[in-house]
Amino acid sequence: HLPSMRTPTAMIMGLVLCPCGLLLTLTGTLAPNWRQVSHIPNQSIDLILEQGIWDMCQEQQSSHNRLCGQADELGYFEQVPVWVAQRLMPTSLVLNLLGLVVAALGVRCWQREPRHLLAGVAGLVLFLSGLLSLMPASWYTHELWALPAPAGSTLVVGYSLVLSYLGSCLEILGGLALTLSFHHCCKER
Repeated sequence: HLPSMRTPTAMIMGLVLCPCGLLLTLTGTLAPNWRQVSHIPNQSIDLILEQGIWDMCQEQQSSHNRLCGQADELGYFEQVPVWVAQRLMPTSLVLNLLGLVVAALGVRCWQREPRHLLAGVAGLVLFLSGLLSLMPASWYTHELWALPAPAGSTLVVGYSLVLSYLGSCLEILGGLALTLSFHHCCKER
């Protein structure tokens, strides 16, 4: 009886969820919208300030005129949650890419049998990658209203932060799915 050539479902799940997580985390990392500041005193009512971890943009809602590279007069970028996010988000992205390369070598859909140990190691790396992006997103959310903003303005969560959360969760789930490959290694021993 020949061994099955089908790739295990958990491996396929890992290889689908992790690249999706990578794209969401990449967008969340690069797009300047972790927090939106609106109703800023002495400013136009339709002005919105978008703050990311690398840049700040302001946009007039009525005309959609957008200007990035705004001056950081309140020391927003010097805040620890922003500083930590600037370090951990790129680290997470690099780990995710590394994990995906290892996963591709481990799953090897074109071979008769996947390399379960390699796929499991990739799962651990991808799981760690998800944790590394979840930590700054969670901390930033916790500190969202404590980070400097013009007095009397309204603060809301921006889409980049939401995408970072979703990406992190997909990476964690995909990584966990791939770590199930270790079970196969144990069965073989």
